[in-house]
Amino acid sequence: MNDVGLILEGGGSRGVYTAGVLQYLMEENIYFPYVIGVSSGACNGSSYLSRQLHRNKRVNIDYVDHPDYLSLKNWFTKRQLFGMDFLFDKIMNHLDPFDYETFYQAKEEFVVTATDCMTGEAVYFHKSLYAAEMITLIRASSSLPLIAPAIHFHDRVLLDGGITSPIPIEQSMIDGNRKNVVILTKNRGYIRKAEPFYWMIRRKYRNYPGLIQSIEKRHHIYNDSLQYLYDEEKKGNVFIICPSEKVNVGRIEKNKDKLIHLYQQGYKDMKNTVSQLVEFCSQTNPVKHVDENLAICKS
Repeated sequence: MNDVGLILEGGGSRGVYTAGVLQYLMEENIYFPYVIGVSSGACNGSSYLSRQLHRNKRVNIDYVDHPDYLSLKNWFTKRQLFGMDFLFDKIMNHLDPFDYETFYQAKEEFVVTATDCMTGEAVYFHKSLYAAEMITLIRASSSLPLIAPAIHFHDRVLLDGGITSPIPIEQSMIDGNRKNVVILTKNRGYIRKAEPFYWMIRRKYRNYPGLIQSIEKRHHIYNDSLQYLYDEEKKGNVFIICPSEKVNVGRIEKNKDKLIHLYQQGYKDMKNTVSQLVEFCSQTNPVKHVDENLAICKS
């Protein structure tokens, strides 16, 4: 499976779907040699590579009631809805410690997607080159416009990778993956619309004209990426995992029952399609028996 990549879309709170999918993959010891994530997809992907079972569920659901996790208090005091310090420091280092050592030593390549505010272009950071700085980069990829501050990293100013590369299949292909498994957080048939608060974006990011242009055409980028995915799926080059039921979770969601249901849906959808996934993986490395096929996807 040396040329099969795993692509993790973002989606804010909808990322709990991806968390459920990855939970099943971890239980089955199925790890892909290349993982690229955007925003919440990058967050979930990090715990996937650190082999921490159930951590994505705990972080994304169990703490959602905490006022420092997601609240208007965060907005009024820090101009951010999600408490980024709480997520990337207090939880990560104290409440539910991230296994940095296992993550850094994992043999899988991990790529984080972000948007360069100055150029308005997508940038990609590989764990093999930025291992010690990956958490900062994941935070940058998760910093949504208007509701989270931009991250200064070296000579760049970074925001949400979903602005410019919401489903980074092209980068995965550039990195050598002929086939890709893609986890989406929205139903088939979803069409993204133009940003509703564009006037606020123009005002807040007036010093970043490249970023403003990218946000203005963001819906076109997303919809074109989806169409490309579906075309590649028909060719047998892409395996798509997405919610089999209508998603009832908003991008910013605090209802635990809804979050748990979507998490369980991700787990169930992956369990129900794992045999097809195995078959997809085996197409690049033909073998005779089903058990051997499964070994292709398992590390």
